[in-house]
Amino acid sequence: MKKTIKSKYTNDFVPIKSITNGMVILDNNKKLTGIKIMPRNIFILDQGTQNAIIDNLKNAYNMIDYEFWIIAADRPVDINLFLSQLQLLFNSTQDQIKRKMIMEDINKANLFMNNNIVDTEYFLLFVEKDTDKINKRIRQLINGFANAGLTSHQVTNDDLRIILDNFLNGGQTTTFGTVIG
Repeated sequence: MKKTIKSKYTNDFVPIKSITNGMVILDNNKKLTGIKIMPRNIFILDQGTQNAIIDNLKNAYNMIDYEFWIIAADRPVDINLFLSQLQLLFNSTQDQIKRKMIMEDINKANLFMNNNIVDTEYFLLFVEKDTDKINKRIRQLINGFANAGLTSHQVTNDDLRIILDNFLNGGQTTTFGTVIG
């Protein structure tokens, strides 16, 4: 009888070998990859343009003849650099009216930071073993969404890590250090 070892570590049951070249390499050598789709508010456009974009999106989705997943993932917004630049500008400005306007922007930025503001990012992912098929699907997806007026590109390793962090760690970024025993 084979003894089953139960582990308390997530990495023991997640079938991931590595993340490389914008792909999650699974234990069975299949690759999970896809595209990141940049959001666009079509509701500020005229009705005819909205309808055209929606029709082109229908065409893009109808061309997909394989299993795929649409993922919306939240990524924390880091505006520390922006805040630092505002503070430098505030310190170097003598005009009181400009200083007041800059301080209002600093206060707004701090409000965003204190409320854990996130960007929502959109992904279309699929699993495939053959690298040539992966490249063909990525090109077709990017072209299909471009025809609908949406910008997209192949997911990066960082994008995939964010998605995994969202699902496995409740959105908390994992940072592992060296353990010295």
